[in-house]
Amino acid sequence: MHHQEFEPPEELQDTIKCFWYNRRLSGAELSGFEVVPDGYTEIIFHFGSCNISSNGELQPLPSPFMMGLLNQPAIFYTKNRFEIIGIRCFPWTVFDLLGLPSNKHGLHLFEHPMAQLQPKLNAFILDGKIDEAVATVKQYFLQARAQVAANSMLFKAGIAMQEAKGTIPVSEVAAAAHVTVRTLERNFKRSSGHTVKDVSGLMRFEQVRNRLWHDPDANLASLAHEFGYTDQPHLSREFKRYSGTSPAAFARKAKKGKQVLSSDLLNLSS
Repeated sequence: MHHQEFEPPEELQDTIKCFWYNRRLSGAELSGFEVVPDGYTEIIFHFGSCNISSNGELQPLPSPFMMGLLNQPAIFYTKNRFEIIGIRCFPWTVFDLLGLPSNKHGLHLFEHPMAQLQPKLNAFILDGKIDEAVATVKQYFLQARAQVAANSMLFKAGIAMQEAKGTIPVSEVAAAAHVTVRTLERNFKRSSGHTVKDVSGLMRFEQVRNRLWHDPDANLASLAHEFGYTDQPHLSREFKRYSGTSPAAFARKAKKGKQVLSSDLLNLSS
């Protein structure tokens, strides 16, 4: 697998976390991979066969589609060469940006003029011109952003949540945005389909997951305290809710994965 991330232009940094490219190579038979929840909404342009497991059946996906905030892992199935141009968006901005009604569902299929980019992007991908493909998507979103008035309240709330990594209470988010809790919640849910608490919970989970990946021996009780969980059992319940596995099991898997990676690197260098 090959993965690249691209910084958004300054004009888009209140809306988009990053643009990214991913390439996966597999055999002629469908193979699955898991996407674990995080605190972002992703717009996905894909090139190749892409299916999602839904109620025990495979559902083919159009390009583009949107993955909103997930409350559990999603399983995708691809085969042969599969490539993605992705746009990682803050969930409280993306629906307004695209002029779409907010949606709480994880998978969001929609009709939008953005789909007209697909043939041009496909040509770039076939020619291996990844930078040109990403530049095309950036330009489209720059033009879209110029047509939308910035919601300073949501922008301020989002900044506060990001800086605190999802660990501050809703009342403090509202204070940072200079509005009442009721006004914040109403506008946040209208713009994203989710509550402030929903998004904060995913942000906290993502931080813990990332910490355990980089440091599988991290103390779970300390992580619970650092990221604002009531106690270690609370962290474990929330972690399992979003990932389908316990933090201890995830840490063991991360440690094993790092050992395999280190071994591969040693083999390559010898």
